[in-house]
Amino acid sequence: MNGIHDMGGMQDMGPVRPEKNEPVFHAAWESRVYAMYEVFDGDWPSGSGRYQRELIPPAEYLQMSYYERWLAAFSELLVKYGFVTRRELETGLAEGGNVKGCHMMRADEVRPSIAAGYPSTSDVPSTPKFHVGERVRARNLNPTGHTRLPRYARGKQGTITRDHGVFVFNDSLAQGSGPKPQHVYSVRFSARELWGAEAPAADSVYVDLWDDHLEAS
Repeated sequence: MNGIHDMGGMQDMGPVRPEKNEPVFHAAWESRVYAMYEVFDGDWPSGSGRYQRELIPPAEYLQMSYYERWLAAFSELLVKYGFVTRRELETGLAEGGNVKGCHMMRADEVRPSIAAGYPSTSDVPSTPKFHVGERVRARNLNPTGHTRLPRYARGKQGTITRDHGVFVFNDSLAQGSGPKPQHVYSVRFSARELWGAEAPAADSVYVDLWDDHLEAS
């Protein structure tokens, strides 16, 4: 979707200032938010957390820290998928009667879970629409829902440099429309194609895109 989260190519957002020796968590509560996501992963469609963060109103989004956005989205997902009511969330008091639960992760399960990651590969056969070396154009989409196609690449021409194989289509899955597995490609875009003649001629950006993001150039 088009939103404040899609900052690639935006102007007047200020420089990126990496934090030297940045810790994994700046406060203990951030680690607890991360832990809650670990426990509840699988209780809603893959990509739902990212999509829910994209729905945060722009003014609030820009004022929040990284894990504040995670917490806001997580709270909404708990209500949306019936784990708590809005009233329980606001009061912090259980009202009873809700038998919906999730797997309680033991301490010895944490490291293996994190190490395994969240693969979205698919064994469903899918014929690739494009091939390595082929010129393609990223579709000029303006979706109202979640998408992994950044705005700065839409309508731009690039070249497929690698076929990663078949993966679940997160644009579809995050909105509850099913996995729709298809090929994912690494597409090389020249910096000048994306940013104009003032960009360095030798620079390129590689973007991983699904079949449904692309069309023949």
